[in-house]
Amino acid sequence: MKNNKIQAAVIAGLGILVFAVVLAGILLTRNAKKSPKTINTESATATLKRYEKRIAPTVAEVIKSPVELTDVTVDELPDIDTNEITVGPNTALYAEIFSTSEKCGKGKDGWMNQVAEKFNRAGYEVDGQPVSVMIRSVASGLGMDYIRSGKYIPDGYSPSNDFWGKMLIADGVEMETVSERLADNTAGILLSKDTQKKLLERYGSINLKTIVEATANGEFAMGYTNPYASATGLNFLISTLQTYDARDPLAEDAVDGFQSFQTNVPFVAYTTLQMRDAAETGTLDGFVMEYQTYINDAELVRKYEFTPFGFLHTNPLYTTKAADPKKKEILRLFAEYCQTPENQQLAADHGFNVDLHYTVEQSEVDGDVLLSAQELWKTEKDNGKPILAVFVADVSGSMDGEPLNALKASLINGMRYINTTNYVGLVSYSDDVVINVPIEQFNLNQQAAFKGAVESLSAAGGTATFDGIVVAANMLIKAKETYPDAKMMMFVLSDGETNRGYSLKDIQQPIDSLNIPIYTIGYNADIPALESISAINEAASINADSDDVIYKLKNLFNSSL
Repeated sequence: MKNNKIQAAVIAGLGILVFAVVLAGILLTRNAKKSPKTINTESATATLKRYEKRIAPTVAEVIKSPVELTDVTVDELPDIDTNEITVGPNTALYAEIFSTSEKCGKGKDGWMNQVAEKFNRAGYEVDGQPVSVMIRSVASGLGMDYIRSGKYIPDGYSPSNDFWGKMLIADGVEMETVSERLADNTAGILLSKDTQKKLLERYGSINLKTIVEATANGEFAMGYTNPYASATGLNFLISTLQTYDARDPLAEDAVDGFQSFQTNVPFVAYTTLQMRDAAETGTLDGFVMEYQTYINDAELVRKYEFTPFGFLHTNPLYTTKAADPKKKEILRLFAEYCQTPENQQLAADHGFNVDLHYTVEQSEVDGDVLLSAQELWKTEKDNGKPILAVFVADVSGSMDGEPLNALKASLINGMRYINTTNYVGLVSYSDDVVINVPIEQFNLNQQAAFKGAVESLSAAGGTATFDGIVVAANMLIKAKETYPDAKMMMFVLSDGETNRGYSLKDIQQPIDSLNIPIYTIGYNADIPALESISAINEAASINADSDDVIYKLKNLFNSSL
């Protein structure tokens, strides 16, 4: 009897051991043929689904609102006072000049400021009256939009290159050239040292053509800035198109070539800072930048090699035909003053006027071609692959009033800049999370549902920001099963305060593994908190007060959607 009990125990023990070995084998081999990325993706997906089950979001009833089918005049531009005056006038008669940040910023970016201050002390007169200049920092694209819209027209306009003047003329604005150049700068592509070495070994030399070819072949990751806002980004776009067809950058061959190139561009950056952050984390091997910025940054010089490309940036000075004749004369005097040997040497000291022994090979383009190239880019930048996007709106009590009104206005206006081939959804959150609009193609029907949902948002309760992100991420994961080639992204509109639900620590790893960029837009916000969210996958974070959020979102959607 005793022996039987011992025998039974041994058999039971062996059975448990065999079961354990088999189970261990299953656990050890189930991921044997899967890549680490697949394993991470599956783990991240499982984590977010588990989180969502606890959150238990509700689905709102669809509320549709009529969508305007014709262009509606919306004042998208921020008040002019949001753009800093970097040099003030010191006389009653003066000319105001829009200048770009590399010319009227701080330190090595302050060449025009220094020249303007000297000019204002020099005692120039027009018709016996003392004169001076006022410098206002306004980006190239934004300056063009002010002038084109008529909302604010300065006496003088100095973008980074002449593209913007050409486009204004093509748009019917009567512009006059005061000076074709104030100081020379060169657009370039920064390549990491390793990438530079590999491309030299592969192609023998490096220029725009080889860089475009290498990018199209998937040999390295290239990034550039929004050509609607950035002079360097627009230069890169038109120059890339010309590498495929020098005579007609809008021809079918050029468009086909651009599509193959764009396939291997991870993203188009909303800002230069976003692009640099992506490069620092290893997402990009190359990106565009002007030489003056590059040479004044020791860290960039240490890590990257500069390859010139495209058209020169001559920093021209324009005025309008309707400008006051006296102010035109002030601008003429100022342009001559900028070009004195002393001030040209000062420009060189600030990184301008450097001879890189570069010869421009691009064919000249007019404003109509540039405007068409921007439109082509908007249509073709995603290479026919859809984008899956979920907007996550904070409707907590702290958003009540002006912040929520600004959020609604910016989203409703921003709808106009979302390609109808993309797929869009909307989530809102306070204490709880609501799926207001499930992800569907952004056709007229979906636009009506999106607009109606935005208009119906109201603020109350606590702030469960990361719960909203979890629900939106699960919506994206599910939609990607239907559209596996699509790119996922999220836009969180919030004041940045979180006092409910999950935390950044909880969602950081799964969002990182799934490679979902989260763009954050802050309304009277805790900006560092929002920047931490965007930093997970190198997305942009916008500090959007109620004066300029509409314009900023227009540019963000143009570059992303």
